[in-house]
Amino acid sequence: MPRLLDGKSLLVVGGTSGIGLAICRAAVEQGAQVTTVGLECSDAARPEGVDVLIGDARHSEVVGEAVGRAVRLFGGLDGLVHVAGGSGRAMGDGPLDQITDAGWRETFRLNLDSAFFSNRAAAQQMLGQGRGGAIVNLGSVLASSPSPKFFTTHAYAASKAALEGLTVSCASHYAADDIRFNLVAPGLVQTPMSKRATANPLIVEFLRTKQPLAGGRLGRTGDVAAAVIWLLSDESQWITGQCLSVDGGWSVSEGQHPQSSH
Repeated sequence: MPRLLDGKSLLVVGGTSGIGLAICRAAVEQGAQVTTVGLECSDAARPEGVDVLIGDARHSEVVGEAVGRAVRLFGGLDGLVHVAGGSGRAMGDGPLDQITDAGWRETFRLNLDSAFFSNRAAAQQMLGQGRGGAIVNLGSVLASSPSPKFFTTHAYAASKAALEGLTVSCASHYAADDIRFNLVAPGLVQTPMSKRATANPLIVEFLRTKQPLAGGRLGRTGDVAAAVIWLLSDESQWITGQCLSVDGGWSVSEGQHPQSSH
C-alpha cells in the first residue's frame, strides 16, 4: 500500500515535543522527509529520521532558516505544519480584567507571530516552486468553544481565533495557486502543556463529559497527528479553508461540572 506522504518534503514548526513530535513521527512513517524546528530536543525525544533545528519560531529568521534547510536537504517544500505556541498564563494571561500588557503581547507573539512567520515563509517558497502545497495550523477549541470555569485565558483564545482568521483568509487568496490552508483545533490533549489541567481531579472529572468520546479520555497526540497527516496528503487535495475540531466531542458537548467545584 502506498504511504500517504511518500516523497513529500515537510517542515514541522514546534516538532520536538507533544503534538508536534507525534506529527513528525507519523509523517516519517507515511514516507515524508521532515525538518523540524523547536526550542530544545533531548536525545531521548529526537524523532528518528527527522532533521532537527534548535531555535525559537518567534524570530522570523529562524523560521526562514528552517524552510531553507528543508529545501536544501529535500529539494523543495510540499507541506508546513505550525504547532509552536502555548499557554501565556505564566506571562500574565488570564481573564480580560486581569491580563497584563506583557501577558497579552507575549501570548500573541508566542501563538500568532510565530505562525505568521512560518506561514509567510512557506507560502513564499511554495509560490516560487509553482507546484502548490499544504499548510496546516494548530489552533484550539477554546477559540470558538470556551469553558470559563477551568480554562480562562483570554489572550490565548484570541490568538488562536486570529490564527483561524489568518488560515481561512489565506486559503481563499492562495487557492488558485493550489496552496491549501487548513486548521486543526484540538481539545485537551495529554502533553507537557496540559499538566496544570491533568493534575486537577476536578478538571479531569469535567472532561469525562466535556470530551465524551472514547470513554471520556484525554486526547492523545496521535489523534491530532492522524488528522494533520490526512490534511497534508493528496487524499485531501480538494479541501482548503477548513477548521477541523479534533476534540473528543468538546465543541458539541455541554460538560457537567463536579459539585465540589462550586
